[in-house]
Amino acid sequence: MKQCCTLLLLLLSSIAISQTTVLHCGQLLDVTTGKVLKDQTVTIEGNKIVSVSKGYQSGNDQAMVVDLKDMLVLPGLIDMHVHLEGQSSPTTYIDRFKDEPEMLALKAYHYGHKTLMAGFTSVRDLGGSGANNAVRDAVNKGMLEGPRIFSVRKSIAITGGHADPTNGRNTKLQGKPSYQDGVCDGAEECAKAVRWQIKNGADWIKITATGGVLSVAKDGDGPAFSEEELEAIVQSARDRGVQVAAHAHGKEGMLRAVKAGVKTIEHGTYMDEEVMREMIKRDAYFVPTITAGWAVARNADKEGYYPEVVRPKAKRIGPLIQETFGKAYKFGVPIAFGTDAGVFDHGFNAKEFELMHEMGMPMIEAIQSATITNAKVLRMEDQLGSIEAGKLADIIAVSPNALEDPTEMMEVVFVMKNGKVVKGE
Repeated sequence: MKQCCTLLLLLLSSIAISQTTVLHCGQLLDVTTGKVLKDQTVTIEGNKIVSVSKGYQSGNDQAMVVDLKDMLVLPGLIDMHVHLEGQSSPTTYIDRFKDEPEMLALKAYHYGHKTLMAGFTSVRDLGGSGANNAVRDAVNKGMLEGPRIFSVRKSIAITGGHADPTNGRNTKLQGKPSYQDGVCDGAEECAKAVRWQIKNGADWIKITATGGVLSVAKDGDGPAFSEEELEAIVQSARDRGVQVAAHAHGKEGMLRAVKAGVKTIEHGTYMDEEVMREMIKRDAYFVPTITAGWAVARNADKEGYYPEVVRPKAKRIGPLIQETFGKAYKFGVPIAFGTDAGVFDHGFNAKEFELMHEMGMPMIEAIQSATITNAKVLRMEDQLGSIEAGKLADIIAVSPNALEDPTEMMEVVFVMKNGKVVKGE
């Protein structure tokens, strides 16, 4: 018996030792200071970083050593605005009537995996059917390989607002969407909608504070919720320890949302200095989604790509987002990196770095917005966002030229998520 126990202990010890991974990093980006550290060793045990040290250390005899001496190593990226259950195409609007829940879950897994391979080890999924939650849970259990997902489950809208799932249907097919479908009117219903989403596993709450570009409705930027409704939404979420994100294009809806206490403003197309001041005052973050605006403006020129009611909104609103980002950045509004992937092809998320850089944001600041800033907004700064001892081992590698050439961020050669090498073995 004693011999069996000894053998078991030796076996367990060897398993623990085999989980050691050593990364030899020619250049390591310290996102906290913005400095590039040369010739560093990052040692990982299981899913945690245990040390970052100068020089190339070998680790124990069983350690797996990864040579990244010719690479720039940085924390896994975080995209604060994706939609994993789908991807824009000319058939998108018809697909909503055809896809079963099982297909939506498979799509979410497929697109999530593409996102992970692009170096985004964590994402915030800002609206789906609930299949996004199932994929999140399967990834967390180790059943599927994908990014760490923070999900809003279903976006919340007013009747006929952006994210009312019955927009564009004939009256016989509309039914009577309720707060359980993410559609609510009046403070009481809005509070119920929030509680329903949280009950069913939402990590965040997302509202559509104004009209939207891609919904089958004429209004693209008018305010949606009243001040009373917004206060009920934010307070109900806060009571459960959950934060609120607000899709918003027009100024009035955006201003109401910020004053009510939402944490992030998505898109922000017609943001002006009054809104910017309120955001700085209330510690709200701007998630610009420039790539989505860039993509919809181009797709609007393709005959039949969007319904006719959508095309003028896409042409008018899409091109403005990048300009708004430039103004907000110069004004000092806190920026949280987010792309709206799904409006364009998943895996193409890093295009956002190029578009941010074009408007004057240095690459180091753009990368910080996708790492330590987003970790802070997610309240995960003790686990994500930087390469430090004690944090989860989410690490990627790109060309050393990425700090000068943002297009290099599209070419991620190594991805480690939660201590496991998933790309670049």
